[in-house]
Amino acid sequence: MRTRRSQSSNDSMPQEGLPTQTEHRTVLLQEAVDSLDIQSSDIVVDGTLGGAGHSKLMLSHLGKSGTLIGFDADVDAIARGKSALVDTKATVHLVNANFRLMQPELATLGVEKINKALFDLGWSSFQLTAGRGFSFLTDEPLSMAYAKDSALTAETIVNEWSEESIADVIYGWGEERYSRRIAKRIVEQRVAHPIKTARELADIIKAAVPSTYRYGRIHPATKSFQALRIAVNDELGALSEALRCVWQMLAPGGRIAVISFHSIEDRIVKQQFVEWVKQGNATKVTKKPITPSAAEVASNPRSRSAKLRVIEKN
Repeated sequence: MRTRRSQSSNDSMPQEGLPTQTEHRTVLLQEAVDSLDIQSSDIVVDGTLGGAGHSKLMLSHLGKSGTLIGFDADVDAIARGKSALVDTKATVHLVNANFRLMQPELATLGVEKINKALFDLGWSSFQLTAGRGFSFLTDEPLSMAYAKDSALTAETIVNEWSEESIADVIYGWGEERYSRRIAKRIVEQRVAHPIKTARELADIIKAAVPSTYRYGRIHPATKSFQALRIAVNDELGALSEALRCVWQMLAPGGRIAVISFHSIEDRIVKQQFVEWVKQGNATKVTKKPITPSAAEVASNPRSRSAKLRVIEKN
């Protein structure tokens, strides 16, 4: 097994935001892997290693001539993968890099073409205890960066960006209807002292919204934290770039599967797939997105918004 480190920095915040839930449950596990139709000699890419749940199942389909390459911007995910992906016949490479850098990283490994690729854009429960401010119920430093050496952090955004820019981020990437009220309160509070922790920011957001929203079904900071995390890690830009890169490297008959968790991500995936089909270069494997069963949602509520789309290269 090979592990490499890249200096690159790299999706979905659980609505409950509970820091006590550390068990990671892979969403749409069997459905995603089955849809890829992995053959024993395939070169398979897991663009979002995370807890390695998908990778472990994909490896069970690979033989001695098969290869699995896992990417993750979080070095802790690479360490988990090294422990989880053992006793396998296939070759395994784990790369600590954003999946948008897939093309140059694969070239370094001597890989010119791949057969299958999976992107699970969902939130990893391991992040809740990563100490980087992903959970709004903790006093952790306000980072929200997947890569520990990221130059941009959520602390920078809330303390240095303009009120208008903060509001635009929260509305555009979090679809938060109270974005302007939240941004205004953030700017007012940072005048007194810099906003340093996740809990501090969550309390500011909670105080900014109406009481009916404050005590609703989800924590009022959920969408704002999602938006800031997306901004810090340029998740949407990385997704678009990664899809284009993997398509260029995908062999004829190869498949790409993407699991998204909110409408913005799903829109990017859907539109890209439609474009490839219109060009005559692809066939949709899933006419409509596959969603979790009622049993999976009951056992793992975080899976409820997941959508799986799969496409095959002609």
